[in-house]
Amino acid sequence: MMIALFWAMALALFAVATRVGRHFGLIPIVSQLLLATVGLPLLMHFWVEPHWQLSGAALVAPIWLKNLYSLSFALLLGYILSDVIDLQLDRQSLKIALPSFCIPFACGLATAIWLLPPQPWISSLAVGLLFAITAIAVLYLYLRHIDYPTAATRRLVQTAILIDLTCWTLFAIAQGTLHLSSLLLPLAGACLPLALRLLGLRQLWLYSLGFFGLLVVAEHYKLNALIFGIGYVLIMAALNAPLTHPLPAIWMSRLQTYVAIPLILTFGIVQIDVHSAMSSLGWVQLAALLLLPIASKMLGNWLGLGWAGASFPGASRWRESVLLNIRGLSEIVFLNLLLQQQLISPALYFALMVMGLIATLLPALAGMHRIPQNAAAPARSPHAHR
Repeated sequence: MMIALFWAMALALFAVATRVGRHFGLIPIVSQLLLATVGLPLLMHFWVEPHWQLSGAALVAPIWLKNLYSLSFALLLGYILSDVIDLQLDRQSLKIALPSFCIPFACGLATAIWLLPPQPWISSLAVGLLFAITAIAVLYLYLRHIDYPTAATRRLVQTAILIDLTCWTLFAIAQGTLHLSSLLLPLAGACLPLALRLLGLRQLWLYSLGFFGLLVVAEHYKLNALIFGIGYVLIMAALNAPLTHPLPAIWMSRLQTYVAIPLILTFGIVQIDVHSAMSSLGWVQLAALLLLPIASKMLGNWLGLGWAGASFPGASRWRESVLLNIRGLSEIVFLNLLLQQQLISPALYFALMVMGLIATLLPALAGMHRIPQNAAAPARSPHAHR
């Protein structure tokens, strides 16, 4: 009963923060991240843990909550992928993605090997990937809410997709050397549209049901949902079959803002044991984990954007470098997965969680946090011209 009350209270706090933020002109994701960074840790430290005697592990333990988390993850990832995936990728996206991935990845590997305590090779690989990752969902939300040009939005989001797909694929292959099913099963599931087409089944609702249903299953059983999701949508695009959403767009947007994002953020934040993390990490290690991922990612973004050229006249290379440094939900989901599999320590989880939140808030600190004056109408999708 107390656990259910906590989650109801957490969702209510996010709803209030979103409403208050709108009053001051903040986009929803900024208000939510501010609450997650400041409000939730204070709530856990001063009220939930001492008075309710509930730890973070207990708060995320119920099966019904894990199922709700899987459903929220599937709705959010499915909504984003079905709206931004495009087979005709801009070549400039690849030019941006190469240094934006390689430089922070190399920095992360060096940090894991030379600055952190000895750990398995797959854990060091995961640290490198966490340095490189860009959040598809939160980047898209930022760009949509600040009314960024459509073509530039598509290019940046496709860059994030290439980076995230590389990160998850490398991690899946690394796991596949230990557990081959973690790579083969998502790829097999992604072939469902081909099987349905061969059976002569062309009802769009059936493809949509398979997509969102298997996303829930993939996330729940830790079968690399991103590889499944992107593979499924790419096959749908190759079949020239649009992917429909299970609910009207307005309800999908509300579920995303008031349920999915708050639940995913809270699920990660409440698991942080601040006291244990601070006592087991030296100040040099903590500073490196907070600063090096952001600095190396910014350098990679800057070089990639310079190689690709401006996306539109007057585009700011600095501004886009900051936007591509967003970590957000992708980092949180990846961290949760690594912590559950005991591939990273709670201290490393804490440091990289704080780093991810800081990096995600950087666009707001740089002034990209307010709703544009002409945003009275809903923002258009990157593929609204289709």
